[in-house]
Amino acid sequence: MPGRRRARATGRQITMLERVGTEAFDGERFLRPGRWAVAFLAEWCPFCREFEPDFSAMPHAPGTSLVAADVSSLSSPLWDRFEVEVVPTVVIFEDGRPVFRVDSAEGEGLDAASLTRLRAALTSTPSGPSGRPRVRD
Repeated sequence: MPGRRRARATGRQITMLERVGTEAFDGERFLRPGRWAVAFLAEWCPFCREFEPDFSAMPHAPGTSLVAADVSSLSSPLWDRFEVEVVPTVVIFEDGRPVFRVDSAEGEGLDAASLTRLRAALTSTPSGPSGRPRVRD
């Protein structure tokens, strides 16, 4: 549900990850200024449930914010708009434009190499390492 915050315990620290829906996007643009890492997650996905607390606790550069895009409904237009085939998928946006992306493998979630690339991207300064932003026009 958009706007809902979910508390997760990671060790002794409790983290909050804001959830957004289609209203946070205009086409392929994320409608917030600055640098945002958006994890496309579905509540029914066991890999997403495992990844969410790890994602929310990942170190990130100052000025980078983390949020979850809820794609729990298979009819969400975000699946097609961002060509999400498997969740979790993470896209980093700078001033609304996608600049980095990592995708899960079906039945596996994000592999170690993808997580390493994601951590490097999150801790880099804006316009840092580029992934493969794949979005539909």
